[in-house]
This record gives sequence, C-alpha cells and structure tokens, in this order.
Amino acid sequence: MDFARNNPSVYLLDNPSKYVPFALNMAIPKCKGDFIIRLDAHTRYSHDYFERILETFVCHETDIVGGPMRAIGVSSFQKAVAHSTSTIFGVGNSQFHFIDYKGYTDSVYLGAWKREIFNLIGLFDERMIRNQDDEFHYRAKNAGLKIYQDPAIISHYYPRDSWKKLFNQYYQYGLYKPLVLQKIKSQIKLRHIVPSLFVLYFLVMPIAILVSPFTAIPLVLYGLLLLGFSFFNNLSWTAKFNCLLVYPTLHFAYGFGFIVGLKKLIK
Repeated sequence: MDFARNNPSVYLLDNPSKYVPFALNMAIPKCKGDFIIRLDAHTRYSHDYFERILETFVCHETDIVGGPMRAIGVSSFQKAVAHSTSTIFGVGNSQFHFIDYKGYTDSVYLGAWKREIFNLIGLFDERMIRNQDDEFHYRAKNAGLKIYQDPAIISHYYPRDSWKKLFNQYYQYGLYKPLVLQKIKSQIKLRHIVPSLFVLYFLVMPIAILVSPFTAIPLVLYGLLLLGFSFFNNLSWTAKFNCLLVYPTLHFAYGFGFIVGLKKLIK
C-alpha cells in the first residue's frame, strides 16, 4: 500500500468481487502502454519475462503472446500434478501445456495483449469464474486475431498441493467450459468432450458389463494408459504412485463439472 502511495504509476485496486475476471476488468482500463501483461499468483517469472514478451510481439505478426505453462512442484503430489498436466493423457492436445511448442495457437498461459484489442472485442466475461482466459482468447481468435506461443517466455507454475484443491479446480474448469463453448462454438475440440463421455461410460459400465463383457474394454485400456503414463517417467516412486490418483482426478473432476455445466445451460 505504501509503495502504491509513493509511486503514482502503481495502482492498488480493491476487488470486492474477489474473482479474477473482475480484477482484470478493473485493471485493464487503467493501463496506458501499448501492451498489457498479466501476472498471476502461484507462478514464478524469469528475469527477462517482459523482454521476451516484447520481442515476440516485434518478431511475429500477432495480437496476443505468451509462453507455455511450465508446471513444477515442491511436494511429490505437486510434482505428480505437474507431470500429469504436461502429458497428452492428462490434458489432451492442449498446446500451452507443452513446453516445446512454438507457433500460433488457441490460447496461452496468462498472456500479454495489445491494448487496442480490448476496444475491438471487449473485456473479460465476468461470468467466467474459471476459464476466463480461454473464453477471451477463443473470442479473440474468432474475431481474426492471432495468438502466438513462444517457449522463450519462461514462467513456472506451482499447481495445487492437495487432492481436494485439485479436484475443485478441475471441477470448476469443467463447469464453466460449456458456457465458453456455447459462446464460441468454433473452438469446440474433442478434448473438451471426452472426459464427460468417460464419466457417463463409467456410470453405466456396471450395468452394461452384464449385457456384454466387451463393454469393459475401454476401462481396461484406460487402466493400461494410466499405468504407463504414471510409471514410465523420471519421477520419484512416491510421485509415480501419486499420478495414479492425479490422472483420474483430472478426468473425472473435469468430466463431472462439464456435465453439471451442460445441464445448467440446457435449463
């Protein structure tokens, strides 16, 4: 507070609504530069983070830039989450989770934007307690804007450190995703739908297996993939076993949330 008081270029804003999109929409109109860079908690940024972002804007024809989500952990559980959310089995083909991907994409971690684009497509949707960045970036892409990911933009994200926190996070991701896809139908991907289909399959499987034992084949394949992605890696043995819990949590929490979110839309 004292720092903001002694530096007129720094604004300390009170956000009584608490959630991220409200904070962003309060802060963005106060920005005066040509570029706006988002910094969140749970993340450590490299010393040249700003410089790399500006270089990417200069070197590429793009309106939004960002780096991949480099998830790291302190505890074995966090390390398991970091590993699981960087694999195709954990998050599908979501490019901003893959640290080597460079090029145009659908969304980026956090993001930096040309200030002028907010005049074109508006601010963040305050209904999106989660997924507000996805919705905004999908909306930007739908309007013809370009989004570029450069792995030279380095930050390190610390994921949730308990099962309950992780479940709640991914449940909310799933819960708000149908609203995002209802607004931006052109961005519907298979990875958005699969977890909810698997949840429905898992619920009916005990009855379906009585009709035909072959209905258990997807569950067997899932188990084999779970074992493979959990144990064929460089993690400690404790983290490997944590992966056995983390992967299903990502899938089932997101899937249940998506079903509930879809039900709300249908109402």
